[in-house]
Amino acid sequence: MEQEPVDVAVIGAGIVGLGIAWTLLRSGRRVTLIDPAPAQGATFAAAGMLAPVSEYHYQEEDLLALTLESAELWEEFAAPFGPAGGHRTTPTLVVGFDAADRAALADLQAAQQAHGLEVQAVSLREARRMEPLLSPQLSGAFLTPGDHQVDPRMLHAAMLEAFRRGGGTVLAERADGLQWAADDDDGGSSADRVTGVLLASGGVVSAGEVVVANGLASPELRGLPEGLDLPIRPVHGDILRLRVPERLRPFLSATVRGSVRGIPVYLVPREDGTVVIGATQREDGQAGVSAGGVHQLLRDAQQLVPAVAELELEEITARARPGTPDNAPLLGRVAAAGGGEVAGLVIATGFFRHGVLLTPVAARAVLDLLDGHDDGRWAAFRPDRFSPGLLNEHTVEAHA
Repeated sequence: MEQEPVDVAVIGAGIVGLGIAWTLLRSGRRVTLIDPAPAQGATFAAAGMLAPVSEYHYQEEDLLALTLESAELWEEFAAPFGPAGGHRTTPTLVVGFDAADRAALADLQAAQQAHGLEVQAVSLREARRMEPLLSPQLSGAFLTPGDHQVDPRMLHAAMLEAFRRGGGTVLAERADGLQWAADDDDGGSSADRVTGVLLASGGVVSAGEVVVANGLASPELRGLPEGLDLPIRPVHGDILRLRVPERLRPFLSATVRGSVRGIPVYLVPREDGTVVIGATQREDGQAGVSAGGVHQLLRDAQQLVPAVAELELEEITARARPGTPDNAPLLGRVAAAGGGEVAGLVIATGFFRHGVLLTPVAARAVLDLLDGHDDGRWAAFRPDRFSPGLLNEHTVEAHA
């Protein structure tokens, strides 16, 4: 059964897909969101750190520019949802456990400052004055005041309600593939345009534009453009949620990110009296929770904040994040095999560990593309950059 045609069909209702759909709806478009289980993938597990500075990795300058721009957009993006959106502007405190951790953090701080990022060195005494429950045995600390947080579950719930209330349609169905234009009546081909989404139930959603934003499932869609390779791999992670007893509240005010014998760990305090501890990163193909991963998280978190041992373990979750070869998203239009670009199609997937942080800039980029305002700033993230057969003047310039 064919649905009523819409302006845009968005495949995938995780935080990125929903953020795009919500932004397009606010632009006056008719939008249908397609997902059998909204927010039950990587979004469900995400800690929601908006941390372009402390998440900076060496030789990821293009990605850094993208994350910094998105961080600047977050306050405006979250404003319509108020406190229900779970956005908090509390800072991030980065700490090291031993001397090797301190040296590694010092190197990172130097690299961050070389890029003009705001990083403030603090003494251990100052760090413990900010967060009294920190271990007195830590080796070093610095503050990133511009790295904030959001509760992805709260935000997603508030945004989904606003999307529906604003006239958006949510189809709890699985997208099976892309619908393309049929050959025209003159015998020529107009099959370089995507015209809708084929549903697993047999239905069709006809749309002027289709946005593919369903993470790990993106490469499985039938009818992707010829020659397009979406090299997305599952990177599994374990994450914990613990409840703080009344006698220990407030447990933390800032997000605490640490390195314990070279292994990263973070603690994100929530306003509801819980703390999120994460996250392991493994490519072992094991979708379930790793016992070793849970042990590692609890052990290392306790090295930073010993009182973690007194919290109530409320939830253990494992999810896979959609990784790409360069850890950057696949975002934009796709070059057509015969030249030009595939009309009616935008890809927004492969956001790996930055999905929540990059949601506002991804939404802005898709809106600009649909409005015809592609200034080329984010050409380095084109979704066809790993598809040699599709390289054209767009992708060549991006990698020149």
